Amino acid sequence: MKIAMVSEHASPLATVGGADAGGQNVHVAALSLALAAQGHEVTVYTRRECPFQPEETAFAPGVTVVHVPAGPAKVMAKDDLLPWMPEFGRWLARRWKTDPPDVAHSHFWMSGLATLAAARDTSVPVVHTFHALGTVKRRHQGKADTSPRERIQAEAAVACQVDAVIATCADEVTELGRIRMPKRSVRVVPCGVDLSAFTPSGPRMDLHPGPVLLAIGRPVPRKGVETTIQALSQVPGATLVVAGGDVTDPEVTRLARVAGRYGVADRVRFLGKVDRASVPSLMRSADIVVSVPWYEPFGIVPLEAMACGVPVVASAVGGHLDTVVPGVTGLLVPPRQSSLLARALRRLLADPFLLAAYGIAAADRARSRYDWNRIAAQTAAVYTDVLTAYRGGRERAGAYPETETDVLASYRGGRERAGARLETGVA
Repeated sequence: MKIAMVSEHASPLATVGGADAGGQNVHVAALSLALAAQGHEVTVYTRRECPFQPEETAFAPGVTVVHVPAGPAKVMAKDDLLPWMPEFGRWLARRWKTDPPDVAHSHFWMSGLATLAAARDTSVPVVHTFHALGTVKRRHQGKADTSPRERIQAEAAVACQVDAVIATCADEVTELGRIRMPKRSVRVVPCGVDLSAFTPSGPRMDLHPGPVLLAIGRPVPRKGVETTIQALSQVPGATLVVAGGDVTDPEVTRLARVAGRYGVADRVRFLGKVDRASVPSLMRSADIVVSVPWYEPFGIVPLEAMACGVPVVASAVGGHLDTVVPGVTGLLVPPRQSSLLARALRRLLADPFLLAAYGIAAADRARSRYDWNRIAAQTAAVYTDVLTAYRGGRERAGAYPETETDVLASYRGGRERAGARLETGVA
């Protein structure tokens, strides 16, 4: 099967940990590699961010990364990329008219817009993964949400027009229902974990004094590290190691002030950026991995910790509800509840045998359910179902209508403001 992966801002070649580089980069890279290993031919289309990037780069056997010339050839925040999606879609359409894939799999809402635009002119079926939903982000961040105002409307249009949506967890299915996504078009396939790297055995780092709690991720408020620092003041003797971002990042500076305010500055260590290859050894060195974001579309950190045989205390949100089994592989707590988080941490740290049992169960669950080969096979099965229906001539409701989606057109020929007619067609 020839598969086109479209990931406009998250390149599999990018370094994880940057402003817009994280779980989606890992997901696209790992899924592409696993699909290629199963005999499929994968081309990943991402936006060119440097004038010296080659148009095509061989990423691995069976996987090619194509840098699409859409917009300035420089690094841009993903929230600024919407004006360039028409150009991205037109470029894909030209390419696919002469060399069409069997199926296109778009990642994130802007990729969905560009892919649908290209697919309309080339009759390529489209599968989509949102990775995050604008409705959820706006609910939790309010005025701090920097997404384009068109996002929520665009996501609803993408959901209704693609041939299938792959949701990464059950909670996302519920959220998709709120934007009237037909349930018959949704499949649940979780994210995976690299079980060759994230293992219980392997090198560890010296993070003492212990016991050690680890929080790792991009330095943004919604990740909930402030809640963990507040809880630390109620967990005597523990050390909190915070990894991610630069030590001079404004959020890291703010968190350091929070630690001082709660009297735990001497028990909080900020490591800054940690290269991807060092993450498994860092996780294995912790007694507990703490991941308590306000919201999380899936949440790869708890899954990676579980694969390393480390118990997890996570917020009861998003994909955590699927991956973490309370009382078996770790504990779930409500987000932004530092006292309840502290109680959970004290409970686990007081019982080394329970910690060990949770760690063993966590590694077993990760191995049995979240291997990327298993995830790739489940994803390929969705592609096959879509292709079978597509080739069978099933009429899809609302497929690529002329005037249903207004986001791309609102930027065609210059930034027109709200109220412009919307369409997915390629000019």
